[in-house]
Amino acid sequence: MNFLEFEKPVEELYKQIEKTKEIAEKTNVDMSSTITELENKIVELRKKITSELTPWERVQLSRHPDRPYTLYYIEQICDTFIELHGDRQVKDDKAMVGGLGTINGQTFMIIGQQKGTNTKQRQYRNFGMANPEGYRKALRLMKTAERFNIPVLTLIDTPGAYPGLEAEERGQGEAIARNLFEMARLSVPIIAVIIGEGASGGAIGIGVGDKVLMLENSWYSVISPESASSILWRSWDYKEKAAEQLRLTAADMSRFKLIDGIIEEPLGGAHVNPEQMANTLKARVLAEYEGLRTLEPKELRRQRVAKFSAMGVVKELA
Repeated sequence: MNFLEFEKPVEELYKQIEKTKEIAEKTNVDMSSTITELENKIVELRKKITSELTPWERVQLSRHPDRPYTLYYIEQICDTFIELHGDRQVKDDKAMVGGLGTINGQTFMIIGQQKGTNTKQRQYRNFGMANPEGYRKALRLMKTAERFNIPVLTLIDTPGAYPGLEAEERGQGEAIARNLFEMARLSVPIIAVIIGEGASGGAIGIGVGDKVLMLENSWYSVISPESASSILWRSWDYKEKAAEQLRLTAADMSRFKLIDGIIEEPLGGAHVNPEQMANTLKARVLAEYEGLRTLEPKELRRQRVAKFSAMGVVKELA
């Protein structure tokens, strides 16, 4: 298991447990009570750390190398999954994955960004940064879902849409804008869940939903703390301050009524117990869908548009 800087005290306790187990094995002495005591200390320490997390530390947790990504959740929560490929215009964007999955017998069109679990996979997936063809693939799948009256589930985890010259030449801004327009009008239920990073247009490009949820240690913002710091202070050294000022945590988003709910993570973060996190996510998705499935398409669209139209602050000048 990898540990972040603020998790070092927890790492030390894990090392003590390993040493205790080695001693018990070599000496054949029962050390179970000592191990239990150390495990209880880990729980208490994690509770303390979690209660004192800063916005920047939550950003770090959202990027934890052991944190589960989209394909892990799909594998865990789906009875079956058939991945679908291509945007029918340019190519298949590996940063954006999607397909038909059944959860407890209910079919969903599941779409999300995939970052990759090692260096080779991250390069293959472009670090979860989709090109225009990724957003067009997502829209193609959503329109297919609408044709067959299948609800849509999106799993958002991206540092942003790919900002390269080629992406701009192929219409990155138009592709994201088109998704916003079409998702607002989609006639089937849409549930969007931010499972890690929710940065900029890369996130909102698949984030217009009847229910928008965030995992406890995810973040959602128009810009990353590092980019905000480099713009405001010409340096990345102020990323912690930028994270605090951006108000990007799940709690902040809930307070501003920009999301509909927060999904609690296992103590210490989703990476500590990915299986438990997947089960929690599955239960929440099914519960949210239960509240949406009986609504008529016209009412779904009306509520969706009204919700997003009410966001932000507007002041009319006489």
